[in-house]
Amino acid sequence: MRASSRGSSPSPSPKPSWHWAGLRLLGTYTLAAAAGYAASLIHIPLPWMLGPLFVCGLLNVSGVPLQAGWHLREIGQVIVGLAIGMRFTPHLLLVSLELLPAMLLATLYIILATFIGALIMRPLARIDPTTAFFATAAGGMADMAVVAAARGGDTNAVSIVHALRVTTVVSIVPFMVFAFGEAGTVNTVDPATSHDLLLLALGLVIAYLGAQALRPTVIPNPWLLGSLLPSAALGASGLMNVAVPGILIIAAQIMIGVWLSMRFKRDLFVRLPRVAASGLLIGVLLILAAAVGAEVLSLATGLPLTTSFLALAPAAITEMVLTAKAMHADAELVTAFHIVRIAVISSTILIVFRVYRFVLRSHYESGV
Repeated sequence: MRASSRGSSPSPSPKPSWHWAGLRLLGTYTLAAAAGYAASLIHIPLPWMLGPLFVCGLLNVSGVPLQAGWHLREIGQVIVGLAIGMRFTPHLLLVSLELLPAMLLATLYIILATFIGALIMRPLARIDPTTAFFATAAGGMADMAVVAAARGGDTNAVSIVHALRVTTVVSIVPFMVFAFGEAGTVNTVDPATSHDLLLLALGLVIAYLGAQALRPTVIPNPWLLGSLLPSAALGASGLMNVAVPGILIIAAQIMIGVWLSMRFKRDLFVRLPRVAASGLLIGVLLILAAAVGAEVLSLATGLPLTTSFLALAPAAITEMVLTAKAMHADAELVTAFHIVRIAVISSTILIVFRVYRFVLRSHYESGV
């Protein structure tokens, strides 16, 4: 007898992996948008970034399989870079040049604060001196991890501390600014700006190409700075003056907030809990140091306290610029301070490291 084939139906083929990845991606950003909207209803500062950061970060640590979109964080930074760059004027550039000595002194203050932070971090987290130095340095996370690895540091510890510092700054500083700072008087909408969508698209393309051009360089955060510099040149020269719609700024905040939330990795907290706890504490201490320095900077230059505080906040340039924009503060001056900080720290980090090694020479000589 021939076996009947009627009783055996073919098993359903499994869904392709890209299908589930797409659903996870859609679910993540739907959840992020809902979190941002809920945060806006209860008046959390920077709701469209902090809402996704808190909710998605908590779920990520809890083991929920979320998915950040490829390249979306970079696109969000390009949007922010264009929005801030379009607000640069010749007068603002002159003011920035006049404040250059203050910017350099502020950067030296940040270097000193992170230097002291490294001295505290080493015994607190029980890590080697090299790892402690590059973990607290106010440079880019990827750059500091690479330099630390070349000098025998622990890249995992460096990455954890940098991720926690950025997250701590982003989570705390906006609340401090909105609670204790004064709203500025800078008008975020220039009546002379164009609302032409084709001009906006052209501006975004130019900003994106500027970011791509800066990528091969050693300059950290090329997606923000690379998009901001050509935008500022066009805005200050009067060749282009286009308004970035609020909905695009909201989308950029969601993209950045989701990316930041993905920095929360449960396994890293489990493997290096002491380093993680120490990183949180150092992040808070650097915020307090920025608050103290902001008082001095404000008294010395006449800048508003809010602008001074955001200018000195350790790292997280994109998020501090967004906070300044939300507070109607001088986002362009905040950007200028951070650009000077990035330039100085990137070019002097190894010199400062030599000084650090000299201070801790007994530990290096003994191998402790």
